[in-house]
Amino acid sequence: MFRKLFRSADLEDDAANNASQTAALAMAVADFSNPQSNTAHPVPGLSASFDQIYQHASSKPARLAYDILKVSEMLTSHHLAGMSQETKRASLLMALEAARVDIEDLLQDAVARQRALNDYEEAQRSALRDFEARKLEENRQIQAEIDAFTKEYMSRIQANLDDVARAQDELRNWQKQKQDEAQRITEAATYCVPPGAAASNGTMAAMLERATAGRR
Repeated sequence: MFRKLFRSADLEDDAANNASQTAALAMAVADFSNPQSNTAHPVPGLSASFDQIYQHASSKPARLAYDILKVSEMLTSHHLAGMSQETKRASLLMALEAARVDIEDLLQDAVARQRALNDYEEAQRSALRDFEARKLEENRQIQAEIDAFTKEYMSRIQANLDDVARAQDELRNWQKQKQDEAQRITEAATYCVPPGAAASNGTMAAMLERATAGRR
């Protein structure tokens, strides 16, 4: 009979086929975890104790003087330490019989608790999927903001580079005009000095400087 307790495959099938239980438990999970407080619970957490899980389960375990958890405690008693599995089984069944405990009630309690745990796990998985989806959407929005800011600032950087390029072009254009102007001055100045004076006295600029200095 105790083998029924470990029929996990059957329990998983039952939980999967009972969507209303999962939905109800998800609401209970929300009550424990207080998801509205993002500061207190920034991520979905397994904050509910096992007692809370059993209490908020859609199919609550029956209130028994001896439930399956009590049986688990009995199996850890030092009185049973060192006994073989069969001896422990016989001793446990004897104690349960003496306490007038219905084994079927224990097994139903085990099934109910297993189902509650499975439903809670499924609710947590669902909450995690929703949480992940929200965070991915938040990241998408953040990335969009980053891209917008990057585009704006890259545009400003390019505008600055364009301003510098224009300033450089203006300076080069002025330098060319300056060279043309200097050439005009030099050509005009050559007509103001005796022939060959510029060649004998160095460059025209130096010659003009000396000529100017001589008149001061």
